[in-house]
Amino acid sequence: MNLGRVFMHGGERVDGALITRPRLYEAAGRLVFVGRGRWYRELVRLAGVRPGDRVLDVGCGSGYLTGLAAEAGASALGIDASAAMVGFARRTVGSESCRFEVGTAQALPVGDGEFDVVLTSLALHHVPDADQPAALAEMRRVLRSGGRLLLADFRPPRSRVARHFVGAVTGPRMLDDPHARLARLAESAGFTLTGQGNLGFLSYVSAAK
Repeated sequence: MNLGRVFMHGGERVDGALITRPRLYEAAGRLVFVGRGRWYRELVRLAGVRPGDRVLDVGCGSGYLTGLAAEAGASALGIDASAAMVGFARRTVGSESCRFEVGTAQALPVGDGEFDVVLTSLALHHVPDADQPAALAEMRRVLRSGGRLLLADFRPPRSRVARHFVGAVTGPRMLDDPHARLARLAESAGFTLTGQGNLGFLSYVSAAK
């Protein structure tokens, strides 16, 4: 049984892997991903977010990372396919400089070259493999020339016991090492890689248009 589907999706099959229980998702994130604030602030720094930047957070979920980008002085927009998550983010994080809209990574509801930075964290593994190149093409489309991209996804634990637990909660999709996948996606979309590394439970790749 995929416990993640039961607790986050209400046990129902949904398109992709939409999260329909945002309060539970956010509570689980705080519990499981200890140190999240420190790592996510570092993602914002690694992406080079500066005051006045226009930042897009793709697959924003509860809006936590989007909010941190806004705290850094950016005008931040979070996009998520789940209307429930977008509603939660608007209520808990939304402000004049931090907005949220419903949309998919494969068809971002924004114009060409509108953003200085595109971020995504713990979202790409929810996008079907066949649709991930389209998602990266969209991220490139909405970035200005010279804009910055930061992709981050779950880094599986090395412990056999911990891996078994993660597999039981999330299914096998989050047990692969994301480094090669993220780098390949970025380069195939025409980005130039600028860095990669690990941050706690995350692996990241940074790139430029």
